[in-house]
Amino acid sequence: MGVVVSETKVAGAAAFAKFMTVLQAVADAPHPPTAAALARSCGYPRPTAYRIVAALAEQGMVAETDGAYRLGPRLLALASRAWSQFDLRAALSADLQALRDETGETVHLAVPAGAEMIYIDKLESPGPVRMASRVGAAVALHSSAVGKAYLAALPEPARERLLRDLPLASRMPGTLSTLPALRAALADTAARGYALDNEENEPGIACYGVALRDAAGQPVACVSVSTLLFRRRADPQSAYIEPLLRLRDAASAKLAVLPVPSGGA
Repeated sequence: MGVVVSETKVAGAAAFAKFMTVLQAVADAPHPPTAAALARSCGYPRPTAYRIVAALAEQGMVAETDGAYRLGPRLLALASRAWSQFDLRAALSADLQALRDETGETVHLAVPAGAEMIYIDKLESPGPVRMASRVGAAVALHSSAVGKAYLAALPEPARERLLRDLPLASRMPGTLSTLPALRAALADTAARGYALDNEENEPGIACYGVALRDAAGQPVACVSVSTLLFRRRADPQSAYIEPLLRLRDAASAKLAVLPVPSGGA
């Protein structure tokens, strides 16, 4: 179906609208689309779609891998700056700091974005070894603690819509790369109240994650504690999981009064 561009007197607005239409199509796609797929979904001739994605890639707004496109590093960096000013991060700042201080490990705050989670805050471990993650980085739903916590907290219809087209890339030997295995893990996550990433996303790193819900009970963000395996505490339940569960419960009252977007699903 073709795209209808409203009339405007602003010079260049029609061309800009086409760029935004393609960029939105990349963001909304359940898996990275090709330029040909974008031409079909946006209703543009193929040469137009190819020209637009090439320009977007040149500016870092999209990134190309094997002929398919995903949101690019420049766009994610801009998004992270916007999130850094958002009430969610500010409201949870003291809680996240307390969690980092209690666990002595790296704490991440992430929000859903399509088939990924985006880190909008990171509190470094006070230890001498730092993790390579950064604010604005994206992690996969199926292999990260924040991603699995988010999926497990979704209502089943919304979760199944995501799972239907979710790329299950096998990042590590322990990555859950089949739907039956992932569904079983999500059921365990929902039952116990937290998600586990045991070297599924990165080697030598274990993460524990919980979902934070808004007043309607919808998951809007996730928090994780990440530790290096060589220094993981002997009792993760008391060292990481119980502090996370306390933060989750304390955050619910704050999120109930915040205008938190529910994006992602």
